[in-house]
Amino acid sequence: MKALLVDDEYSNNENLAALLNKYCSHINVIASAIDIDLAIDLINAHQPDILFLDIQMGDRSGFDLLRLIPNKNFEVIFVTAFDKYGIEAIKFAALDYLLKPISIQELVLAVNKAKEKLIAKEKNQQLNFLLNHIQNGEMSPTKIALPQLHEIRYVSVNEIIRCEADNSYTFFYLVNHDRILVSRSIKEYTDLLKPLGFLRTHQSHLVNKIFVKSWIKEDGGILLLTNGDKIPVSRPNKVVVQNTLNQSLL
Repeated sequence: MKALLVDDEYSNNENLAALLNKYCSHINVIASAIDIDLAIDLINAHQPDILFLDIQMGDRSGFDLLRLIPNKNFEVIFVTAFDKYGIEAIKFAALDYLLKPISIQELVLAVNKAKEKLIAKEKNQQLNFLLNHIQNGEMSPTKIALPQLHEIRYVSVNEIIRCEADNSYTFFYLVNHDRILVSRSIKEYTDLLKPLGFLRTHQSHLVNKIFVKSWIKEDGGILLLTNGDKIPVSRPNKVVVQNTLNQSLL
């Protein structure tokens, strides 16, 4: 697979190329660029399979580069030294990113996932989803991408009733009675959805508070949801859940 590296620091491109050469031998680094204009020329000239893209590049960003490419026939693995800038949007789009300094394990995992997508010849709708979100300047994302084996579902956050852990997987229960299984942990989705009004009631449960109907005073506490589901509230989470629900009534 052909890879193009885009980072405004030459040494970062060199270091990443060395890691790919050592740990991802099936990746052929065809070129690198330290600015967006050169990167566009190289993309048009070489048609890479994978783009390793720095997010912040001086007064421009990797997102600016993607907006200038009409046909994104490649996978993107974002690379950044910051764990805040753009990361939330990337997670909601279910795209991969690497934090500097780059973990070898995470690099290999991201490359293998990109390879699987290329083999499946999936159209990269996730990139368009990401760019639309950023362009619209949404303070609170209204949709989230849920990757499955054969498709990616784009679901409105307000259509998610609850999430339930199944080992390292997560089930999403929707208002239309669909149940979606995603191969990511409930902790990851807790971090994403908690700021949007979701409550971590239990080690295995995450609930959208707009669907909470009542608090049942038994077994330490149970939430009755509008769809009839009963969700346990663990002792460590009881006070936080009660306070949050009380505040939402003010």
